Amino acid sequence: MKQLFDKSLSIFQTDWALVTAGSMKSYNTMTIGWGGLGTLWRKPVCTVYVKPCRYTHSFIDANDYFTVSFFKEEYRSALSLLGTKSGRDGDKVAEVGFEAVPCGESITFKQAKITLLCKKIYRQDLTTDTMPADVIEKYYTEEAPHTVFVGEVVDIIE
Repeated sequence: MKQLFDKSLSIFQTDWALVTAGSMKSYNTMTIGWGGLGTLWRKPVCTVYVKPCRYTHSFIDANDYFTVSFFKEEYRSALSLLGTKSGRDGDKVAEVGFEAVPCGESITFKQAKITLLCKKIYRQDLTTDTMPADVIEKYYTEEAPHTVFVGEVVDIIE
């Protein structure tokens, strides 16, 4: 049980993930290292944090569903590129050789080992009003704070 708990606390930080929103016609994805799994309002949820300046932010805002996908270690360099390049500037998914596939009312990738299909049930922009000074200095001196997106996990695809 402790192993499962430890893994759920560290999965985003150690394994990273892709958060993706949109349709097969138009979508965007980005690597995330911040997130959480838990329950809210008696529902299983996945929480992700995305800065408003990121291209994916507008896709999550505009859609009712998003996915959070995890990958094997062999895809680490692809996830690194997907987290540093913007989809505004070109087809970064094609650049890493990933294949987008429909996932419910959203998108995932054929290469994913597991995908959480999430129905967006809450969003909130973080504010720096009550944040510790060291967090503000480290993350928010030049850009607006992250938006918290909470999605009800409606399906788990392996």
